[in-house]
Amino acid sequence: MNTTDSPTASTPSLQRGAPSRKRWTATDIGLIAVFAALVAASAVVPGIPVGALGVPITLVTLTVMLSGLVLGAGRGFAAVGLYVLLGLAGLPIFSGGRSGLGILATPSAGYIIAFPLAAAATGYLAAFVIRRTSKARAPWLFVATMISSVVIVHALGVLGMMVNAKLDLSKAFLADLPFYPGDILKNVLAVVIAVAIHKAFPDVLVRRVK
Repeated sequence: MNTTDSPTASTPSLQRGAPSRKRWTATDIGLIAVFAALVAASAVVPGIPVGALGVPITLVTLTVMLSGLVLGAGRGFAAVGLYVLLGLAGLPIFSGGRSGLGILATPSAGYIIAFPLAAAATGYLAAFVIRRTSKARAPWLFVATMISSVVIVHALGVLGMMVNAKLDLSKAFLADLPFYPGDILKNVLAVVIAVAIHKAFPDVLVRRVK
């Protein structure tokens, strides 16, 4: 009898060939939708135009960072990405009621493109902090938001002004500088809210093994 044809002999290979995958639950989908709506709602609040280019200071960066801090990289990216896609599709949910693909030709384009990436980066760093700390998380979460703000939001914002407003690097950098104080304050507020959420719902970002 050839034992390689028996069912028990093939079982281990079948088990090795079917690794388990984590899937988003209905709760995850609901959270993505809620935070996408939250980002859209924050864009409705009138912004403050800055400089000759008129790129506005808005509350959007607050909710973008909050999405990453609470939802993590994947769901944070999905929530903010959904907001951006709906705006590009024609819903008037960008600052000032703007919408459509034409926004990609404005000086604000770099910031809008950066938002989902910043949420993902913040979420990745936040998950790292949550897994490795139980106290004094707030300072590290603030560092996570500032890294994402500077490396992604401001960098792509400057690039967008260089491309669409035809500014050189130094002028685009100076045009971006007024956004820093507001972003620092908004990041502090996002961290305060996120810490309260994580305290109330410990499994919202990093699920504990039951």
